[in-house]
Amino acid sequence: MAILSEFEGEEQQPQQQKPTQTPTPKQFTTSLDPANPLGFLQSAFEFVSTQSHFFANDSSEKEVANLAKNFREKYKAEVEKKKKEEVEKKKKEASVASSAASPPSSVSEIKDASPMEEDKDEKETAKSKYTVPNKGNGLDLENYSWVQSLPEVTVNVPVPPGTKSRFIVCEIKKNHLKVGLKGQPPIIDGELFKPVKPDDCFWSLEDQKSISILLTKHDPMEWWKCVVKGEPEVDTQKVEPESSKLSDLDPETRSTVEKMMFDQRQKQMGLPTSDDMQKQELMKKFMAEHPEMDFSKAKFN
Repeated sequence: MAILSEFEGEEQQPQQQKPTQTPTPKQFTTSLDPANPLGFLQSAFEFVSTQSHFFANDSSEKEVANLAKNFREKYKAEVEKKKKEEVEKKKKEASVASSAASPPSSVSEIKDASPMEEDKDEKETAKSKYTVPNKGNGLDLENYSWVQSLPEVTVNVPVPPGTKSRFIVCEIKKNHLKVGLKGQPPIIDGELFKPVKPDDCFWSLEDQKSISILLTKHDPMEWWKCVVKGEPEVDTQKVEPESSKLSDLDPETRSTVEKMMFDQRQKQMGLPTSDDMQKQELMKKFMAEHPEMDFSKAKFN
């Protein structure tokens, strides 16, 4: 009986289970088109629905809505953070500029300055940093004047009447401009505000009394604040191209210019830009296409 019991015990030992193989994860390879983020999300949802049982759960819609809400709140927090950092940066720059422009004559003046007076000085400095543009969207300076369109900048440098072209020094490089008369200190000599196309730039002597310099911008879609860095800057928010010249532009360029003008006006009035309006329309379309999702607690600008 003892031998039989031992034999039966050996037969009843459980067999060792074979390890189960983990399925190989599938890769999601769809690229994001910034102009169509909803298309990317739709592809992602289709991928999840075919590769998992996530949407079989009743709570899947609520989980997706909460996830979208969390990311939107995170995005808004980042935007607000960047705005605050930019404001603080401008305040510091204005404070440094104000201190450099009018340093106190004694320590007592620093102690006696009230916070209200400091804020006032900072605002006045920030306000005076930019100059209202002339009729040509440029500035009239002491030694020269300049005007601009989106693709070009024209600089006019007065010289003594009767000046000959052989006495003129004019060097135009991609990032540097030097203008003057031989044997005399240069009238303009510094780094350009933005790069130009040297092969498309030229100068001429007008009536032997002024040098006219045409600078072709490397980026024809950007307004310049100044010709040479360090010179007074124009307020680009108040720059407006002549409407009569818009008809001379090709359709693509004209559309870009009109968009820039529209966005400038919207910002001045505190209204959403064209990009903001487009994002709002995409979100409205997304909400309309997904009525099953809960957007009641979502906040939109």
